[in-house]
Amino acid sequence: MIQTTELTYQYPKSNKLNFPDFYVKEGDSLLVCGESGCGKTTLLHLLAGLRKPTGGEVMVEDEDISKFSATKMDHFRGRHIGIVYQQSYFIQSLSVLDNLLISPYANDKEKAKIVADRLEIGDLLSRYPNQLSVGQQQRLSIARSVMNEPKFLLADEPTSALDNKNCSKVINLLIEEATNHQAALIIVTHDDRLKKEVSDCIELNPLKME
Repeated sequence: MIQTTELTYQYPKSNKLNFPDFYVKEGDSLLVCGESGCGKTTLLHLLAGLRKPTGGEVMVEDEDISKFSATKMDHFRGRHIGIVYQQSYFIQSLSVLDNLLISPYANDKEKAKIVADRLEIGDLLSRYPNQLSVGQQQRLSIARSVMNEPKFLLADEPTSALDNKNCSKVINLLIEEATNHQAALIIVTHDDRLKKEVSDCIELNPLKME
């Protein structure tokens, strides 16, 4: 599970962002919605341990990850957190398969093939990322995010570049993968289409900044 309490973050010479408390248990999904500038990506970075909060806690299975050292956080993230970024970051000189195997915590070729087949990109493993469609790249991002069998999955605007058909497919794939791994899934987005797929939703409002 993952839980936040009185979480805040402040950039230099900027207002403080105050985030609502929430709790997501294993296998459940939460949608975090809001317009640009309300702090969605900042929140995702705090949950992933990529930034340290100004105040408050990020609890994962009774551990406050905001108190971890950089080394401990890197290890924890590699072992237990899966991230689907808004823009897919692949190593273009490596094949789809090698992009799936690049993490030292997920270097299992048989598992990569199983995950790729489940996400319907099993026949694309020998291709390179620039040879994939946008939808296929999103599937690759999801596949890579679950290779380490994470405790929780974070997705940053995973459907912003997709049409309605592929939007529904991708969000359902994310939910399915989270359920398969009993991972808590948190999606940050301004895409209102996702509210039809995820019933549990909180709204971030830039007017709540101090």
